[in-house]
Amino acid sequence: MDIITQFKENTALVSSVVHRVKTIEQALETAVSICKTTEISHCLTASENEASAPQGGEENQKTLAAHDLDAPSFKLLEDLCLQNEITLVTDNLRNHGNGIHVGVTFADFGIAETGTLVINSDSEEKRLTTMISDVHVAVLPVSNIRETALDMADELESLISKPSSYTAFITGPSRTADIERVLAIGVHGPLELHIVLLENHPPTPEPDRS
Repeated sequence: MDIITQFKENTALVSSVVHRVKTIEQALETAVSICKTTEISHCLTASENEASAPQGGEENQKTLAAHDLDAPSFKLLEDLCLQNEITLVTDNLRNHGNGIHVGVTFADFGIAETGTLVINSDSEEKRLTTMISDVHVAVLPVSNIRETALDMADELESLISKPSSYTAFITGPSRTADIERVLAIGVHGPLELHIVLLENHPPTPEPDRS
């Protein structure tokens, strides 16, 4: 079994959904399409809580958060959101504590053995994107899939070498269980995890938005 097939099979076991695309344009189109079809859930609409909802939003207005895109990709996503009447959020995610419908990030690595994503960041905005969105869409270059966590030991050491770095290992959507061992999805994070496998494309560097 090749490493990509192994990754896809193991992500399915933890309730992740995998899409495979060739270009960054297709990856962003996939994210917008997911946002369009995502049902309104625990995110409050503008009419329910104006302080938490996007400024100028309408009832049932969809929101999409993205923080780590380069300028051309950001412009493309901005245009796609405008065409589809989606509010694009890029900063101040603390003002959206009641949720974002879809959050888009780039993953640094994937681990085929467990279907796990590895996402490193020194940005609070990126971390919030992965935590307060109903649906997390992670773009992962297929060249960055490793068979096991041990296979990326040196790369992981490099990732965490910065004092301010924060590295998350994400395996499927958020899940928890109560004392009666009843499994609940999405209580402490996204209800869904979509992984967009991007062929032959390096990770997009995180821009300085300070």
